Amino acid sequence: MPDDNPAAIAEDARRYWLDEGYSPGGVIREVDYERTFTGLHPMLAGIKVVDCDTHFTEPPDLFTSRASAKFKDRVPYHRRENGVDRWFVGDRNFGSMGGNVIARNHDKLLGRLAYPTLDEGHPGSYQVKPRLKAMDDMGVYAQICYQNSGVTQAGSLMSLGDDEAAVEILKIYNDANAERQQESGQRLFGLAHLPLWNQAALEAEARRCIDMDIKGFVLPDSPERLGTPSFDAPYWAGFLEMCEATGTPLNFHLNSAINPAGLAWKSFGFEQNLTVTALMMSIGNAATLANFMVSGILDKYPKLKIGLIESGMGWVPFAIEMLEHQFDETLPVKSRSLQRRPWEYFRENFWVTYWFEKLGPQLLLETLGADRVLFETDFPHPTSLYPGIQEHLVDTLGGYSYEVRKQVLERNAVELYNLPF
Repeated sequence: MPDDNPAAIAEDARRYWLDEGYSPGGVIREVDYERTFTGLHPMLAGIKVVDCDTHFTEPPDLFTSRASAKFKDRVPYHRRENGVDRWFVGDRNFGSMGGNVIARNHDKLLGRLAYPTLDEGHPGSYQVKPRLKAMDDMGVYAQICYQNSGVTQAGSLMSLGDDEAAVEILKIYNDANAERQQESGQRLFGLAHLPLWNQAALEAEARRCIDMDIKGFVLPDSPERLGTPSFDAPYWAGFLEMCEATGTPLNFHLNSAINPAGLAWKSFGFEQNLTVTALMMSIGNAATLANFMVSGILDKYPKLKIGLIESGMGWVPFAIEMLEHQFDETLPVKSRSLQRRPWEYFRENFWVTYWFEKLGPQLLLETLGADRVLFETDFPHPTSLYPGIQEHLVDTLGGYSYEVRKQVLERNAVELYNLPF
């Protein structure tokens, strides 16, 4: 493993979920579940709504139940410490089990990252049958699922200093995603994590995941922070060729090339800091968009598919308009060697998601292209659209034709992720 930027790696692992997010407090939003969650709205009949950003908590025995004897003592295990469910590797606290603010009784906790224990949260956060029941109630047919802790993040695994165990942990995680996809009847699609620090292992695991029919990869927007080259380096060529050839998308989930926490005023408390950080992390995906557009990667791999997830859609026209301007004003030499303009790159290579927004889906679909926008809820995270999902869909897309609604809520996700329906 490379030992570049050890401080950044350790900081990423430590801050993935802040301890303050589990401290006493917060506000309970009471939810009238029977009245609110009645399935698919009649206006959306015939549409298989795909929720393109959700989180599935790694079950507490995920790694220990699957690890061979050789790795039994080297993989993450669950332990409750000071009233909080956490992951440990050996004696090392490896962080929380992620965000779940939806309670067993369906209420929602505001102002915190999660209930401190799995027992307090909704069982659908980590169990398939309760999750499918919740999806049916929400009027959601399928979900794209991301991790819900930092335990499979490359920075966290690299900090173990045990390459062999780190690769095994990722294989266990990816195997579980593939099995969950089958168990759910092709309704829950967990995306793969890869050993980014080891080129040979990266390409081998990527091929294995594609062969298992996993629908995409989750990547950091700035791999340099992990000590690996940026995406325009030869290091990534085999992987990018594989993704382009198979139509397997790259997904940048709420990543940011900046440190968003550093932009909040130091005097702020937890809730204030979290609010500012969430905003800046979303807008930070503009850097990912720009990096790919100016790099030349999209000319070399013109069919590469990229999802910018949990970052919203309203900022996109501003960002691309600025890039169009800057291509002429600040990129006079490089832009002449690029084969396309920013709007062309966006409309051929990128997809974005919306959830809380109203102005974006109501006013910008024609500008962005109705084939570029996906829907998400971020269930069961603090910023999730829950409750009121169907009402929001009707409010934001009700003014469009049935064909546009179906495209945004179903067919775009089918195209991006090669879904089997």
